Amino acid sequence: MAAKLIKEQSRIAFVTIDTYRIAATDQLKIYADILDVPLSICYTPQELKITIESLLNYDTILIDTAGRSHKNNLQMGELKVFIDSIRPDYKIMLVSANSNPQEMINIYDSFSIIQPNCLIFTKIDEVTSYGQLFSFLEYSNLPLIGITDGQRVPEDLKFPDKEWFVSKAMREVFE
Repeated sequence: MAAKLIKEQSRIAFVTIDTYRIAATDQLKIYADILDVPLSICYTPQELKITIESLLNYDTILIDTAGRSHKNNLQMGELKVFIDSIRPDYKIMLVSANSNPQEMINIYDSFSIIQPNCLIFTKIDEVTSYGQLFSFLEYSNLPLIGITDGQRVPEDLKFPDKEWFVSKAMREVFE
């Protein structure tokens, strides 16, 4: 997302609260260096709030959170405390398109504690049918703002409109 925003002349900053995974901050630091954008690492909700306030002169602040198991209530509660401390405009939920339909619903139900307000399907290149994606969109009522269909950054992040998505699904049905 950052690379696409930079192409649009946006001034962006990175913030990460992903101090859970080994080397997660190192990986994001590499991207930040490549894109020549600032990166802040926050360990507490209060630190996150202060950091966000210091970055308000940027057009967009992208906050990286740790991938969390939707089955771990403690981790979900910790994430909610961070999110509630800053009340971001957008809380983008990423859902793997190759998940089974019931698992997608379980993931959404658990993450609804933070009230996501838009969605990106990841790994769309790994699915052969799209029915479960349409069902999930209807269930969650979240607007789809993007998809990923590969590992290349940023080329494989796309922001298709509804017509593209429906057209792709219909091509799969009739091929």
